[in-house]
Amino acid sequence: MSDRKMITAALPYANGPVHIGHLAGVYIPADVYARFQRRLGKDVAFICGSDEHGIPITIRAKKEGVTPQDIVDKYHGIIKKSFEDLGISFDEYSRTTSERHRDVSQDFFKTLYNKGKFIEEVSEQYFDEQANEFLADRYIVGTCPNCGNENAYGDQCEKCGSTLSPSELINPKSMLSGNIPILKETKNWYLPLNEYEDFLNEWIIEGHKDDWKPNVYGQVKSWLTDGLKPRAMTRDLNWGVPVPLPNAEGKVLYVWFDAPIGYISFTQEWAEKNGKDWKDYWQNENTDLVHFIGKDNIVFHCIIFPAMMKAHGDYIMPANVPAFEFLNLENDKISTSRNWAVWAHEYVQEFPGQQDVLRYSLLSSAPETKDNNFTWKDFQTKNNSELVGIFGNFINRVAVLIHKYYDGIVPAGNENAEELNEITKAATEVENFLEHYEFRNALTAMMNLARFGNQYLQIEEPWKTIKDHPEKAAASLFVAAQIAVGLAQICEPFLPFSAEKLQKMFNVSQLNWSEIKNEKVLIKTGHQINPAELLFSKIEDETIEFQIQKLENTKQSNKKTNPKANPMKEEIQFDDFTKIDLRTATILTAEKVEKADKLLKFSVDTGVDVRTVVSGVAESFTPEECVGKQVMILLNLAPRKIRGIESQGMLLLTNNAEGKLVFVTPTETVENGVEIG
Repeated sequence: MSDRKMITAALPYANGPVHIGHLAGVYIPADVYARFQRRLGKDVAFICGSDEHGIPITIRAKKEGVTPQDIVDKYHGIIKKSFEDLGISFDEYSRTTSERHRDVSQDFFKTLYNKGKFIEEVSEQYFDEQANEFLADRYIVGTCPNCGNENAYGDQCEKCGSTLSPSELINPKSMLSGNIPILKETKNWYLPLNEYEDFLNEWIIEGHKDDWKPNVYGQVKSWLTDGLKPRAMTRDLNWGVPVPLPNAEGKVLYVWFDAPIGYISFTQEWAEKNGKDWKDYWQNENTDLVHFIGKDNIVFHCIIFPAMMKAHGDYIMPANVPAFEFLNLENDKISTSRNWAVWAHEYVQEFPGQQDVLRYSLLSSAPETKDNNFTWKDFQTKNNSELVGIFGNFINRVAVLIHKYYDGIVPAGNENAEELNEITKAATEVENFLEHYEFRNALTAMMNLARFGNQYLQIEEPWKTIKDHPEKAAASLFVAAQIAVGLAQICEPFLPFSAEKLQKMFNVSQLNWSEIKNEKVLIKTGHQINPAELLFSKIEDETIEFQIQKLENTKQSNKKTNPKANPMKEEIQFDDFTKIDLRTATILTAEKVEKADKLLKFSVDTGVDVRTVVSGVAESFTPEECVGKQVMILLNLAPRKIRGIESQGMLLLTNNAEGKLVFVTPTETVENGVEIG
């Protein structure tokens, strides 16, 4: 086991915020491990960043009508702030659209290319003639051959869970144009994974059978048993790291080629800022490389990336890949597309100052060996019964009693009291569990020290013995103070915000782990502590009911026949509706409004009169397209001035299935002025 730790956490896709499934399955355990290794005095680099390439980014961009760069800029900021707010202590959090990452990825690719590690293959792939673009798997939809779902993707059917290839889809269509794609030849560069089977078998199957998690070992063994095949390391896309070869226009590096290289490029950024040599962390056999990931990323981190690094020749292999299973939400699979999630940034806003409550709840339910479940009721119980009722209660009693009886000065006691061994026991157990990536057990060991502290105070009852046996009261509060400071030290990897409060409350600095284990006395007699501060507060039923109702609203929204439809507006009465005067009308003239890119000025025949209407549709229609069009108008809307022009009504428009703005028009031509409703 090395004194240098290169710790990575899976790069989150920058096509949306992070949710509790991400936090429980990767980022909070990785942070606990990194914080703990620092406390051991190890040389730690804890590295992550936003994965800003790949199909999910471009799909999101097309849906929102913006560029991929707009998408990644937006979500990179949201994700990075969420991690900061929740105390995820990355040494570097970067992004794969950086210039450094592009250069490092291209250099890695060229090294493999120059060594002859790739094979070039020409294959037939689906091509959208109208969009003039090759279609990645997620840009193709069709009927699933297994369950008949008509909206299956080219790589997976989300209804039955089958893994697919585009060629298996029945009646495939392009998501870009809706047209039937054609097959067209294209050349790409493949990494022949089959050539690395012997190496992978020796390294993982023979070398890590006893120390890697069963889910990781089992999945890798299954892949190797089935036999590996060459895998394309380039794609025909216009978003990503360009392939650094001549005659490779329109091709980018496969996202699972460039994304893990982000760990390396981000380490280089960090090392440069801190006067370090990045090669010590990636090319030195005395370094432990540890990847924290979810189970869906096992193949990439245990087969593809190691094969890439082996082909390169300069890199160390991971010492461990502690992959977690999935976290469900209220007994249902977390789904970003269905908005069935608890989003990290929303939690921080809705539960200010309670970051450690979420960290504790997710760690205690961490899906280490099998899928687990998060419920708001369980979250409330863990806070109220455990953090408030056990941990917070013990700390508060110790601080209050020392202030009440000794003016905040730690009283004298037995520095060899047997009870002090519980601190050493807790620190030792936490260390052993964390070294084996058993986070739930480690958390329990920490909480058991708080439980012991409460039980000790209940037995000793210093609030009673202070009258007749003051020395006994002092001795018991001396021991209680040691346990409280022990908790302040041991809880830091799990509850960093609470640890900071505790260390301030007891007026102590942070110790390294060996001091916690070996020093029986952590706070001396005569030491002045600060007034008690509330660590945790009770979470009321109405707060939890609000969150449950929020999810129920999401569930109802997911039942909509049109998922894109906005929720119903506030209910109105029939009398309110009768006040609305909707009429058929015809646009007589249309012209652009001077110095206003979005506005058109219309002259409209309403059947009642001819009036002027100003509308912000200039980016969707030319004036010529509008003249003669029959439309619907809200006639009795109060006039308002727009750019100095009085607009006397509102034209009705909506978006069609492609998101394009269209006028709401009668299905047949009718007279102007006909009332609607």
